[in-house]
Amino acid sequence: MHTTEITKENFDETVGEGIVFLDWWASWCGPCRAFAPIYERAAARHTDATWGKVDTEAQPELAQAFGITAIPTLMVFRDGILLFEQPGMVPALTLDKLVERVRELDMDEIRQKLAEEKAKGEQPTATTA
Repeated sequence: MHTTEITKENFDETVGEGIVFLDWWASWCGPCRAFAPIYERAAARHTDATWGKVDTEAQPELAQAFGITAIPTLMVFRDGILLFEQPGMVPALTLDKLVERVRELDMDEIRQKLAEEKAKGEQPTATTA
């Protein structure tokens, strides 16, 4: 098993540092069950990232806080910053490319952009990897 169960208790600690992929899912969701082995294999290939799974049934407060309205939903964080969010199944090749793109990001540049948006009074936008 290469994934970590994410709860409201370990969420902040988990996403605060490094590259973190989150799969928001539920046991009754057919597409979630179909996506699970794709996600697990990606986790096994890219061990330098943290691969978490958030059970929306067990963690309703967390799901609500992030506005999860469709599952599965994939989110990617780096150093605590949400960079990517997409509902639906993600193909294996797309996951691999996403890992590479997130690794290549200049996080200082992203933090600067977010700070500039905040200073202008704009709602900071997640940077799509």
